[in-house]
Formats: sequence, C-alpha cells, structure tokens
Amino acid sequence: MKYYSTRDKERKNAYSLKEAAFLGLAPDGGLFMPESIPQVNLDEVRRLAALSYPDLAIYLAGLFFGDDIPSERLELMIRHAYDFDCPLRKLEEGKYVLELFHGPTAAFKDFGARFMGGMLSLLSDKDRKLTVLTATSGDTGSAVAAGFHKVKSINVVVLYPQGKVSPLQEAQMTTLGDNIHPVCVKGSFDDCQALVKAVFNDYTFRQSIDVTSANSINVLRWIPQSFYYFYAWAQWYAETGRKRPDIIVPSGNYGNLTAGMLAEAMGLPVHRFVAGANANSVIPDYLESGVYAPRPSIRTVANAMDVGAPSNYERMMYLYDNDFYKLNGKLSAYSYSDEWIKEAIRKIYKKYGFISDPHAAVGYLCLEATNAEGFYLATAHSAKFSEVIKETIGHDVELPEQLAHLSGKEKSYIIMDNDCKALEQYIRKLVKKEA
Repeated sequence: MKYYSTRDKERKNAYSLKEAAFLGLAPDGGLFMPESIPQVNLDEVRRLAALSYPDLAIYLAGLFFGDDIPSERLELMIRHAYDFDCPLRKLEEGKYVLELFHGPTAAFKDFGARFMGGMLSLLSDKDRKLTVLTATSGDTGSAVAAGFHKVKSINVVVLYPQGKVSPLQEAQMTTLGDNIHPVCVKGSFDDCQALVKAVFNDYTFRQSIDVTSANSINVLRWIPQSFYYFYAWAQWYAETGRKRPDIIVPSGNYGNLTAGMLAEAMGLPVHRFVAGANANSVIPDYLESGVYAPRPSIRTVANAMDVGAPSNYERMMYLYDNDFYKLNGKLSAYSYSDEWIKEAIRKIYKKYGFISDPHAAVGYLCLEATNAEGFYLATAHSAKFSEVIKETIGHDVELPEQLAHLSGKEKSYIIMDNDCKALEQYIRKLVKKEA
C-alpha cells in the first residue's frame, strides 16, 4: 500500500508505509491517505467480532498493512496491544453507548496509540533513534506515553498546554520517566499543535533528526481507530437486527470522526454521522454556513475537545471528494456549552445510574437532539475528570484499577515557552544525550 498527501491532487508523490509513518505530516503540509481504501466482508466482520476484538482487528489491519508486515508479527503485535474490550452498553431500545475507556489509560486513544507503538517498533531501524513528537489537549498524551513507554529506539516528547489538562491526565504523562519526556507549554492546545507542525515544516531540522508525530495526523494512529466502528456495528447488529445505525462522535481534532468515515468508505453501513462539539464549534458552524473558519480554542469542561483548528478537517473533506454538499448530506453537528454538558452528566446519572465523562455527555446530548437510533462514543473514563464530576453530581468517582496506581507518584516535566526553536533545541539535546 502506498500513501499520498491530501494536497497531492494529481498523486505525483507516493510514499511507503514506513515513509508516511515516520514523516507523520506530508512534506507539502497535507495529511497522508492510503492510495486505495480496502473493502471489508461484513459476514467476516460479524464472525470475527463474535470471537474477540483482536481477531477482528487482525483481519482489518491485514487489509491495510498485510503487504508491509509479516502476518504472524502483525497478529502478535495486535494481540499484545488489545488486551482489553470495548463493549456496547444498552441505554434503552435502539440507543447505545460504545465504551472505549477500558484500556490502560482509560481513553479511546489507547486503541490508536498502542497500535502505533507496536507498528513503529516493527518498522523502525534499531540503530537509529526516532523521536515521536505529539501535542495533546488531554488524553492523547497519556495514551501515547503509555503506548510507547520503554519502546526501544524511540523517544517520546509530549506537549501539553499549561493549566489546561486535568491533574489525572497530567499525572499519566509525567510519572512514567524512561523514554517519555513531557513538556508543559505556556499556551493553548492549538499552540502545542502549531509547534508540532512547525517542527515538521522545518526541513533543515528534520534532515538531522528523525522525528514523527503520534497525533491522529499520523496514519498509524488514525487508521486503527476505524476498527472499533466495525466492532460496535457487529454488536449493534447482533442486538437489534438493524444494519445502518446513526453514529455520534464527540469531536475535537476530528480524527475519531474521520476514522469512522474511513470505516464507512471500507463498507461499514452507516445511516448518518453526528459530530458533537463543545463551545469550540468550528465544524458545526462550517456545516451551517459553508465557511471554514478556524479560530483560537476556548477552554471548556470537555478539555480534550478544546480545538479551534482541527487538523483532520482535510481528511474529512478528502473522504467526501472536497464536496461540501456531499459531506453535509452525511454529517450533522451540534455544539454545547459547559452548562448543557454538566446537566447531561446529571441526567445520565439519574436516568441510567452511571457517571458519564464530559465528552461522552456531549454525545448523549446529540443522541437526544437527533432522536438517533444507534450509538454514541464514550471516549474516556469519568474518573479522569473528577473535579468536574464532583462539582456536577456532588461526589467523587471511584478510580478504576488502571488509574488508581498514579496517586502520590512524583511528576517530572519541563515548562517551555511557545517557541519552536526552543523545542527543536530540546529535542536535539535529547537525541545527543542518548546517542
């Protein structure tokens, strides 16, 4: 499989999987897409999903990567990466929630980060040091840090905005040590993301330092997120006997939603997609006006969605042939204030007896607003947002096993100005120190 930039309309420059994965961002500033989108056998999807999530993921990964990675190595990596489940919880007739928070960092990012960590380990040259640079608004950083922790020949530099992630999210990034290097940036998530892009666009720097990204701009982080849409669909079909669910995705950088759109392009039956946003309403506004207008992000209680310039907008448009009307016919989007989100958390707790995280609460609000027949994605465990939850429902959330061990651990990180040259100097020192 070859890969092309979203901006390479005439497909003049093809890249191998390893090149696309290691570059992260295409040289022209676009995002990589596979040269063709493989088609699934839905009967096989249902059969394998009934066995386990890893069995299904092995089949789907083979469609993309089977020519690049030996099948036995790919299978071994996937079974190691996915030692947790993603069950579909029934709320009421026709309405479900997909729980994506049962992985090691209690967030959906585990599905992409653990897959990418394993794949880069298989693809990398053991005698060369690779730096993985990623920006996070919350859960990406912790998932990437855990997914790459102690992976040989790979350093991880995680940028997160000062004062804008939860204490638990910060602890997940800053207590691992070894090859994980957290950087607290004086700025917003958009500033962190802009720093990553600035480093990737500095080709003089990249000629001397091997650096890639673990954000959803990277195909190895993004493609495996499409797999759990098939798993959810198989569970939905088994439960309801219906084939075309509405799928609601809480969205910030829109990697998760576009992974669902990739799944649809592979043959997943979908009635419609609904994007749920917080006060950062760039995509809902775009679908209403036809004008794409990125802007500085706004801080909210659903902090992982605090994105004002979503990177995956390019992939979204690419998948729909850059046709606004085609996209608008398949996707609707809604945005909600903090007060709406908190009220949804209270309602879910009172009505169904479980505690929702703020991002999943946005999904629930969309489910109600559209009277959807399908499922929404619960992207993180509510314990990661204990301050918001306690303020909203009046008591703490019990920490799940994968988070409880962080209590009392010493944090280690550096604080940095929003300065590309300072970041590049820091990366150079890391590489030189470990050479």
